[in-house]
Amino acid sequence: MPGTRYQLEVNPEIPENLSRLQQLANNLWYSWDRPTRALFARLSPGLWRATQHSPKAFLKRIEQRRIDDAGEDPVFLGTLHRVLSTYDAYQTTTPLTQQKLGLGSNDLIAYFCAEFGFHESLPIYSGGLGILAGDHCKGASDLRLPFVAVGLLYRQGYFRQTIDRDGHQHAHYGDNDFADMPIDPVIAQDGGDVLVEVDFPGRSVWAKVWQAQVGNNRLFLLDTDIDKNSDEDRSIAHQLYGGDKKTRIEQEILLGVGGARTLHKLGLKPTVWHINEGHAAFLILERIRALMANNLTFDTALEAAAANTVFTTHTPVPAGHDHFDDEMMANYFAGFCQATGLNREQLLGLGRTTKGGGNDFNMTALALHGSRHHNGVSRIHGEVSSRICGDMWPEITPYENPMDYVTNAVHVPTFLATDWKVGTCTALDVIH
Repeated sequence: MPGTRYQLEVNPEIPENLSRLQQLANNLWYSWDRPTRALFARLSPGLWRATQHSPKAFLKRIEQRRIDDAGEDPVFLGTLHRVLSTYDAYQTTTPLTQQKLGLGSNDLIAYFCAEFGFHESLPIYSGGLGILAGDHCKGASDLRLPFVAVGLLYRQGYFRQTIDRDGHQHAHYGDNDFADMPIDPVIAQDGGDVLVEVDFPGRSVWAKVWQAQVGNNRLFLLDTDIDKNSDEDRSIAHQLYGGDKKTRIEQEILLGVGGARTLHKLGLKPTVWHINEGHAAFLILERIRALMANNLTFDTALEAAAANTVFTTHTPVPAGHDHFDDEMMANYFAGFCQATGLNREQLLGLGRTTKGGGNDFNMTALALHGSRHHNGVSRIHGEVSSRICGDMWPEITPYENPMDYVTNAVHVPTFLATDWKVGTCTALDVIH
């Protein structure tokens, strides 16, 4: 008769005088602070490489002897105290004045994106869009902006690439272990996990809310891989940019609608909504629904939602913008139409670039209809986007339409070479 298999995990006990290493390991501040990463690497360089430079995974696997020795090493303790002093100073720096920022005491920026690239220890990104989103979050923390970010927590993330001797790319997928990542579940007042319900055709999908600490700010991540969902729905957020059109629309509903409901459930009331690329544009429909539930007309609700929504487009070719078939849209948003009293044509009109034109729903058109501030990511890209989106404003030339630009930048402390860091300043220094 076969026995029962049990999985046993043995973790080291962190000495009390090193307990704040766990705090450092759970704040993505380490992703741009080299001395913090060097502190962990010093304990065991080989293990640091083996855990893909993930402080949280590293602390779960370090030998008890090594961590005990570090707790008695005056040199290591001195280095730790210097790192903690810098960390504490960063956390407690006096915020920028409202006058300098132009923000009021109740202002809050909500930043939505399909991917965030901070560091290899949080593999929920594929490339440039995610890296830029991560840099925006880091910069917002440096500037002490009132800021939260919203994304999806992918069990598998994006593939890892290898190149063979013939120059061919090979994609390798592997599941993420959330316990090794710098994230924690958001806990409700009753002590349970915070869950958000999102309406899908004939069913509800539930998402568990996690959070990552990014310096002074938070990133909320939605996870559908929970027992409350069917096997099929558990896989919605399994893979970044994976699956077919069905997977894509369900991910984007989860991000936009589920993300907006998450902030509402947590009692957060953004005064600025930033859609970074069109993937999150369904948040506009959710905001319209909520506003109409408070007795606003459709036109008023659309204008109220658009007035404080910012849309950044990144893709310089028309084919790179998400489109969904009209029948698919009508199916997934039948409940939205019923709740708001909109008919099919009114819904689909929000995704059209021209009145009565096209036979599919364009997410970039939705983002443009539902925002009043639009930008490309460089001067040239702003000009290209003005032409690509010119049908949105047929009465004027592309040169005159309201598509603006904000040039992409990087988070300097993350990417500047160590040899160049002496004498440089941060964004915080510039503002001060």
